[in-house]
Amino acid sequence: MTAALSRWYVVQTQANAESKAVGHLARQGFTTYLPRYLKKRRHARRVETVTAPLFPRYLFVEIDLASQRWRSICSTVGVSQLVCNGEQPAPVPDDVIGSLRGREDASGLIRLAHRPNFKPGDKVRILEGAFYDCLGIYDGMTDRERVGILLDLLGRKVRILLDAEAIAAA
Repeated sequence: MTAALSRWYVVQTQANAESKAVGHLARQGFTTYLPRYLKKRRHARRVETVTAPLFPRYLFVEIDLASQRWRSICSTVGVSQLVCNGEQPAPVPDDVIGSLRGREDASGLIRLAHRPNFKPGDKVRILEGAFYDCLGIYDGMTDRERVGILLDLLGRKVRILLDAEAIAAA
């Protein structure tokens, strides 16, 4: 019956301490969820694929506020704070965790949308935002998984960054 009273909440962790916080919270009896995805990392002229937190410095913890000693979370190794509204932890909407888990593959990693199949120089149309329906030239991806588009504004090329879902072939 107590499981029905449990809700998910957000914990902010210390920098690069998500896994450490998960381990220490588990030792205290808390159920945690740290969504991860595969990320390409460039270092010393090498590109490698590593798992990384989907939300750097954040994870989710399931708490029954009535029966668990949730205030101990704030003093847990690796944790910066429990995200609160005033004095009470701020609950995550019920469908968020289910939606994230629904996007996991067999290995438990979140599947992100695939990169666009454009080559630099391809013409694209912007589908949303301030530049809706403008035509531009695809200029590649950034490290943060955003696309660079060159727009012709006032007679010169201006580079803007957009989410990959915001563009389509022209």
